[in-house]
Amino acid sequence: MTMQEYDFAYGRGRKKFSLASDKVLKVVKTAAFESLTDIKEAVLSAIHHPIGCADLAERIKPGDTVCFICNDPTRVANSYDFMPVLVDEMNRLGVKDENMSILFSLGTHRVMSHEEMVAAVGADVAGRLQMYNSNAKVTEDFEYFGDTSRGTPVWINKHLCQADHIILTGTIVHHYFSGYGGGRKAILPGCAAWETVRVNHSFMLDPQAGLGKTTGNPCYEDQMEGVALFAKGRSLFLFNAILNAKHEFLKMFAGDYIAAHKEACAFVDKVYGVPIPQEADVVIVSCGGYPKDINVYQMQKTMDNAQLAVRQGGVVIILAECEEGSGSQVLEDTCRRLGSADAIEAELKANFQIGANKAFAVTRLMKKADYILVTGLDKQLAQDMLFAAAVGTVEEALALAEQKLGPDYNVILMPEGSLTVPLLEK
Repeated sequence: MTMQEYDFAYGRGRKKFSLASDKVLKVVKTAAFESLTDIKEAVLSAIHHPIGCADLAERIKPGDTVCFICNDPTRVANSYDFMPVLVDEMNRLGVKDENMSILFSLGTHRVMSHEEMVAAVGADVAGRLQMYNSNAKVTEDFEYFGDTSRGTPVWINKHLCQADHIILTGTIVHHYFSGYGGGRKAILPGCAAWETVRVNHSFMLDPQAGLGKTTGNPCYEDQMEGVALFAKGRSLFLFNAILNAKHEFLKMFAGDYIAAHKEACAFVDKVYGVPIPQEADVVIVSCGGYPKDINVYQMQKTMDNAQLAVRQGGVVIILAECEEGSGSQVLEDTCRRLGSADAIEAELKANFQIGANKAFAVTRLMKKADYILVTGLDKQLAQDMLFAAAVGTVEEALALAEQKLGPDYNVILMPEGSLTVPLLEK
């Protein structure tokens, strides 16, 4: 029996483990695309050859104001690489530093510290531009733009409302109920008020809301409609990048926030979609390390990808340090209070709440397979959130899996679990 050693990302470090090579059905990894070497040239090429709209040089005039939307720390965006290029280019087009600002699209996530903002965009840009958090709970920070046809009240951060031009930045990966990240998500939910996000995210309960789906996806379509209400008569410009598992840039897309995003999503499918021969008894998956496993809230996206690779009644072993715990008190409290996936779903249908929705997102997956955490998370907290177990090593997790499945199990490995989407070969 030949043993093979594996080395997966875990928090800010690594975890090593060994497996018999004949047990491994597949190692699910992103396709090998050449990474970009000249970041500045790639950024400038993208913004000056935009998809579906006029060049920024034709749109921006000296004296105009520009607001950049940038990602918070829960999204890997490498904003510090492209923001200096974008800001310098605005200067070249006649926009002074004092006429530019950055709004961090937090959605319903926690507020960023000044130090985190500096780390996100780089010290040079942070020292030149005003920076703000979009805090969904500060109601006076938002302006109202009407309701969508599905009843979502569209409240958008006033810092965007006051700018002549809004540049939506970030990266794109698949999203478990909105279809894809990036694009319109920078504004809704990113820079929207709490109630806007709450109503929009309630559509995740619809069976048509799902990973990689846009047409017919009520959550995605509601976001698009909400952003369109805000965008009427405004100058919006998209700059989205695609990264590989090493957080290197593969390609950049810029232009119309709808057309450019659509092209980018087609590329995302090529990069992150990975065929598998069958669903496995056991899936061993890493989120890809920090910040993808910063907490259970963020780890859940990896759980969703992993469930596509595991058979009904199987086991998913997920490497996630969770240095910030669950990431949501509401998530914890909901799981403790209701105690089952069915009870959580029933309550959400009656009264949808942010945080509680994550309890649904996490626990609904456990109907298909047992989820064992290799984690720093408190064992009792993991049990409260209905995980099968929380252990310190992959070996301990495999021993538990073997107790359930017996010794003759097969395995799919997912070292880049937050990115890769297993696709069952037809």
